[in-house]
Amino acid sequence: MTERAADGVPRHVGIIMDGNGRWARRHNRPHTFGHRAGVRAIKKVMYACESMGIEILSIYVFSTENWARPRAEVRALMRLFHEAIQREFEELNQRGIRIVVSGRRLELSQRMQERIDDAELRTAGNRQGVLNVCLNYGGRAELVDSMRALAAEGIAASDIDENAIAGHLYHPELPEPDLIIRTAGERRISNFLLWQAAYAEMYFTDTLWPDFDEEDLARAVADFSTRVRRFGGRPDRAAAEG
Repeated sequence: MTERAADGVPRHVGIIMDGNGRWARRHNRPHTFGHRAGVRAIKKVMYACESMGIEILSIYVFSTENWARPRAEVRALMRLFHEAIQREFEELNQRGIRIVVSGRRLELSQRMQERIDDAELRTAGNRQGVLNVCLNYGGRAELVDSMRALAAEGIAASDIDENAIAGHLYHPELPEPDLIIRTAGERRISNFLLWQAAYAEMYFTDTLWPDFDEEDLARAVADFSTRVRRFGGRPDRAAAEG
């Protein structure tokens, strides 16, 4: 299978939002200042996706490894996430954005779990776009949880194939990401959507996440539109250049 992006616009974009701490240090402020700026950037980029025709945005807000950060920072992050759900939910809902959350929820507070359940339930019928919030998420953990779900259903090992695994991921109804963006100059995937991103195009930028805006997104999409996606195949030269 080989194709160009049909209209140059990816359907599903995933973003590894890196650089909040460095942004805060540049402004001589604490980490929490950078994280709050990072939350504001999410809203800005979400609406840019909407205007550009990108249907799904997956954001990596807190990984399973982030619990190893200083306890005060983790508490501040969780408080910030909770506040963001309360503050931004109604506007996203009014704009027709469906909210889904990927990750291990049982390790979150009961209050956070209730907020997540409420947001997902109340936006389930929205059709203007999807915001997939990867919270307490890890690609390896997702694969482990998928295998555990298959085992709990009594699926025989001989019946486990790619479709079975994919069907037991956190949100199997979402299409695989076409484009993964990482900010702040890093060049690794850091356990983000490991299964789903197998054939995603990668785009790296030195821009710190709180500074990432509509123009940065447009540059990433413009770069994506030039890619020929081979999905492991090798097209003939005429098809690739046509």
